[in-house]
Amino acid sequence: ILLLIRNPKDVATSFYHFSNAMSPLPSYETWDDFFVAFMTKKMPWGCYFEYLSKWNKYADRENVMTITYEELKENPVLGVKNIAAFFGISLTDKELQSVVERSSFQSMKNNSQKTHGAFGSVLFRKGGISDWKNLFSEDQNEKMDKAFEEHIGGTKLGTKLKYEVYCKA
Repeated sequence: ILLLIRNPKDVATSFYHFSNAMSPLPSYETWDDFFVAFMTKKMPWGCYFEYLSKWNKYADRENVMTITYEELKENPVLGVKNIAAFFGISLTDKELQSVVERSSFQSMKNNSQKTHGAFGSVLFRKGGISDWKNLFSEDQNEKMDKAFEEHIGGTKLGTKLKYEVYCKA
């Protein structure tokens, strides 16, 4: 099982834009309205922190590989190598480069109309990291950090995310 996790602040930011672009989902007039809903577990797919907490009990199993979105953005070649090794797949240098190029956010975005039709432009917005800094107030940032610590701060997944997001930033 490959478990891909992401900075909860960027998850919230991304989901805010996604929700407002998808008519079947609730939309929010302001970021502040969305933030309250996100933090009070009023999301259609539940609470991201609870999701991470549930996965944490499986994180040490040998058939589970956890990788962060931030790791893949920082070093996609190493990320693909590690994923291939985890699944027992050997790749030539040419195959490795092809996977890295074809799985890049920009490549997927460029092909999104072909692969995802009309939803392509909604699913592939920016693909960056730390976009949360454009929306979060200082108070919201502190609330999110507190919720992170309460739910997953000392766990394996929490430690991995904290390292990738805070220590490498």
